[in-house]
Amino acid sequence: MSREESQAQTRERLIDTAQQLFVANGYGGASIRDIANKAGYSQGAFYSNFASKEDVLLELLRRHMTAEATHLSRVMSGDGDDSEQIFAELDAWASTLNHDADWCMLSIELQLHANRSQTFAVEYQKVWDRHRSDLGQVIGQLFHKLGRIPPAEPAELAAAFMALSHGLALQRMSTRPDPSGSLIMAFLRGLIANAEREKAG
Repeated sequence: MSREESQAQTRERLIDTAQQLFVANGYGGASIRDIANKAGYSQGAFYSNFASKEDVLLELLRRHMTAEATHLSRVMSGDGDDSEQIFAELDAWASTLNHDADWCMLSIELQLHANRSQTFAVEYQKVWDRHRSDLGQVIGQLFHKLGRIPPAEPAELAAAFMALSHGLALQRMSTRPDPSGSLIMAFLRGLIANAEREKAG
């Protein structure tokens, strides 16, 4: 294994371990020493990859949001504009939304820590804004493919759906089965059905 491969493996193990401990013990209950020890490394190995626990939190957030935006962009990148096919693919994505209990717990930790730490909140907002922009592009493409005019700026609609998803995640522990995906799709279908049609030409 090359030095670069070994370092990448160390980084991934630290990220995975940090996620497990954040979920199990909360952000405040997981120390850098705990993360390093459980992953099988020294604290020096942690600091050679991350400046702080907050950096790990932000990396977890970026990965989750990037994967979501990439998947939805792939759905919209197809040449077809058949509404049934598009909705079938979106329904398939929505059916898995918030089913990862670990991510639901972690998303709560992220929001709580952003409320407590001003420096983290600034970086958190940057990642959030990027995701809102990416999802806004997807929503804009969706309405255009279906020949409809969005009832609000696509980025604003994206922010509303993100808030709905995270709000439902906060209720995840008391709701079985999880309704997040079906509710988001119900709202989306309603917005599209009531949206004005684009003018021909």
